[in-house]
Order: sequence, then structure tokens, then C-alpha cells
Amino acid sequence: MKRLAIGLLITSLNLFAAHIAVIDSGVDYKHKDLKNNIWQNPDSKTVDADGTTYDDDIHGWNFAENNNQVIDYKYLGTFSSDCTKIFDVQAKILAGTATQEEKDWYKAKKSDAEFLKELQKFGNFVHGTHVSGISAAEAQKANLIALKLIPTETPGAAEVARFVAEHKAEASEVRDENPMVMMFLTMMAQRQVTMLTTVGKYTGAVKSEIANGSFGISMTAVKPIVKQLVKQITGSDPTDAETDAYAKFFVNEITKGSKDFVGAASNTLFVFAAGNDGTNNDSIPASPANVKTDNTITVAATNGMTSLAVFSNYGQKMVEVAAPGVAIMSTIPGDEHLRMSGTSMAAPYVTNVAGLVKDGNPSLNPAGIKKVLMETVDIKDFLKGKVTTSGIVNKARAIRAAELSRTMSLEAAIKQSRRAVADESVSSWSTRGVSEKDLIVLPLPSTF
Repeated sequence: MKRLAIGLLITSLNLFAAHIAVIDSGVDYKHKDLKNNIWQNPDSKTVDADGTTYDDDIHGWNFAENNNQVIDYKYLGTFSSDCTKIFDVQAKILAGTATQEEKDWYKAKKSDAEFLKELQKFGNFVHGTHVSGISAAEAQKANLIALKLIPTETPGAAEVARFVAEHKAEASEVRDENPMVMMFLTMMAQRQVTMLTTVGKYTGAVKSEIANGSFGISMTAVKPIVKQLVKQITGSDPTDAETDAYAKFFVNEITKGSKDFVGAASNTLFVFAAGNDGTNNDSIPASPANVKTDNTITVAATNGMTSLAVFSNYGQKMVEVAAPGVAIMSTIPGDEHLRMSGTSMAAPYVTNVAGLVKDGNPSLNPAGIKKVLMETVDIKDFLKGKVTTSGIVNKARAIRAAELSRTMSLEAAIKQSRRAVADESVSSWSTRGVSEKDLIVLPLPSTF
């Protein structure tokens, strides 16, 4: 009987495949390097805990436009070749192989406002596919579920103006300008939370064990939106101090409400990008990066294994681990590949490891996977005081700990894996000696 039981256990482990939700801007499910990892819904629909039905969600759901089209292929081939060229040239600059002509072209493009506007749209379009490639790297059994939250063309200022116009009647009885601003910010935050909670319920309904969230909004990024809203309501620009206070309030409101988002999928580990502002999340908030529960983990970006990336947000309390996020090669729509940088790239590195940990021991719950990720890191002096663990996630060690935990306690498995698996070697891909301030790092995509 014992032999039979062991055989059944091994068979079930071999059949297990982690379901990874990619909450982002869409996924190119036809990409030659992703198509074998794309989730195929075995049913014709998904029904969440509230009874909401998602018909024909073959590969996931588009929450941005409320349909089953998880990527808008109409954008494919519409961007100038400069959008990919600038990242290719950047890679050459970082590797020390760029010509002077390429460096001059790169510098000029970084100052071209029209090009940067196109690049932002391009970034939104390719972002989810790039994240997906990292999430599924070396994980042949991973099932990627596409949850499109970010539209390719974000409404921005027009959306703020429309929101104010739609809710003017609700604010008509509020005479004091400050409470009126706070009321609008609270309503806008609640709308974001409602949308995220809907996404969370779907994540739970499709039984995703891991979810990658390389999106978000930070106090730094939201300031222009807040400034515009205040001017529309009061007729004048707020002071810098007022803008900071309003922005902080807004992000904190979204963060508090987003506990319902991750709580709606309590069996899912949510992996969040820390943000690309180069600021401290402990004091300058970002969301959902600052949502702290047993089933969330937030990731900073490193430059290989050598330093914290200059653009990366950090925080000893709010950011648990780090992972490589500079010039990461991955998939983009149209069977292409590109090197991109950001905490957006660091988070799916950890998502990938989390999925492999779950594969290693399917009985681990989100808290158990998080414990493995945090307690098997490579400790780095440059991360002390920057992230909770002071370390970079070690893939081989984390997987080993998961495998060992099938037959021993998790604590013992982690301890043994730390003895058995060495720190990862220093990456040869590094920008040391090159100013990281010259990197093209797009802000985290958001619904604004």
C-alpha cells in the first residue's frame, strides 16, 4: 500500500501545473513562445463567487473593455520601428557595443515628445506579453491566464474631466472646497477598488495559484491627475504641499480598499511590482504594492546581482524581496522579443519562481510559497534596509526547498536548501559603469 501511495503522489505531482494569472495589458496568446503555456478554459464560461458570468472566456477576460478579447490585435504593426529600436540600442549601450551614432540617436529620441507619447502606447500594448514570457520562463507546465486590466490607450485627463462632470450633482451640496476634493478622490479610489475586486473574484474563480501584478499607481505618478482634479473643482492649482497630501490620501485609500481585491482570491499568491519612481514605499505609498497580507509579496528590481536598480522603488517594510529587472529579454506581440527594464520585469521573475515552487509541492498555500521565497533569498549588502529580506530571490534554492517540503517540515526544508544550494552567480549583464539614469523605464501601467 505504501508503494502505491507514493506512486500516486509522484503521478499527481507530475500532472500538476500552476495556473498563473497575468493581470496586465493583455497577452499575445498566439506568440510562438507562449501558445503552449496559454490557459484553455475547459468550460464555456466562468462564474465567480457573486454569480457574475464570463461567457467564452477562452484564455481569460478583458476587464478594460468587458469582453473576452485579451489582446487587441489591431495595434499589431501600427507602431514605428523606432519603438523597438530604442530598446535594442539601449541594450547595446548597456553592453558597451553601441556606436557613437547610435548613442546620439538614442539621446535625441529621449527628448522627442511625440515619440515618447507613441512609446507610452507601445509600452502598454507589449507590456502584458513581456511579463507573460518572464512568468513562464523554463516552466513548461505553467498555465497563463490573461486578465486584461490596462487599456492600450489610457484615458488620462479626459477621464478625470468626465468623472468630475458625472458626479457634480453629488458634490453640489458640499460648499467647502477641501471636503469636495476629498469626496471626489474617495469616489475615484472606490471605483478603482471595485474594479480590482472584480478582477480578484475572477482570479479566485479560475483557481489561479499565482497572480502577477506589474501594474499600479504611486503617489509620485498620481500627482498630475490630482492636480488636474483639484483645478477642475476649485478653479486654481493646488500648492505642492496640497498636491502631495491629496495624492497620498488617494493612494492610501486605494491601498486600504485593495485588501478586498486580494482577499477575493485567498488561495492565490499575488506578486506585485514595487514601482519605478526610485522612491521609498514606506513613506511615499504605491498601490497595490503596499497591500500587505499573507497572500501578497512585493518585488524591487536589481541590476543583475550587483545593485538595486536606480529606478526601483524600495521599502524595508513594504517591499519583501528583489529580483533582476534591468534589460530583461522576453516576448512581445508578433512573435518578437525585446529587452525591457522595470520592476514590471522583476515581479514576473518572482512569479515564475513562485509557480515552480507550487509545482514542487502543490500542497503549499500562498503563505507557504511566500515563506519559501522570502527565506531562501541571496542576502545582499546593497539591499539591507531596502527590502524586508535584504535579498534577491534564488530560484534553484526556492524550488529545492519546495521539493524537500514534501517529506519534511517547511522550516527544515528551507534550512536544508540553504545549505545545499549556493547563491546565484553575479550576472554578466550589468550596467555598472553606465548611468542607469539613461535607461528607458516606462512607468507602471495603470488604468489612468
